[in-house]
Amino acid sequence: MTGIEELRAEIAALKAERAIVRLQTAYGYYVDKAQWNEAADLFARDATLEIAARGQYRGQERIRAYLHALPSLRRGTVFNHMQLQPLITLAPDRASARGRWRAIMEVGFEGREELCGEATYENAYVVEDGVWKIAVLHCFVTYYVRWNEGWSHGGVPMGTELMELPPDRPQTVDYGSFPDVYIPPYHYPNPVTGKPWSEETPS
Repeated sequence: MTGIEELRAEIAALKAERAIVRLQTAYGYYVDKAQWNEAADLFARDATLEIAARGQYRGQERIRAYLHALPSLRRGTVFNHMQLQPLITLAPDRASARGRWRAIMEVGFEGREELCGEATYENAYVVEDGVWKIAVLHCFVTYYVRWNEGWSHGGVPMGTELMELPPDRPQTVDYGSFPDVYIPPYHYPNPVTGKPWSEETPS
């Protein structure tokens, strides 16, 4: 590969990473405002979605149905989902990628409940019809707590299967959120040592 070819490849990789960051960031903004159709349009036709312990939904239209089953944005509600700390790993052909993100969540219902939480995403992306789309969205909720109580009172149980819209498959990973400790598996090796992810959980 010549110097010019290497430069072109590097520019193409940077453009792909930027497109993926825009894609995932847009997802967070749409979810904030309960714009479920806009969020569903970001998924590939055969995509999967799995959030907390609600099971897995398969295919864009099933994902759209799941999103529409969530609460709507109205007076007295807050649904903030800040998508932070992206780490993108492109496939050699730059037609697919993996990504890890952190989401800081603020959820509030006036007069009823106020929550804050964190989730780690381990996602996959694919180029479909010439555009980057979400192929796998897997949201591991690490904690949810009530603002007025804090962490010392323990966590709020994370969401389970929706009675009105059962998932296509059960949750693929059995884990617990705070006060339990669970580290969502890293899709990438340590960038310095090259060592792969270890499933050993800290005590």
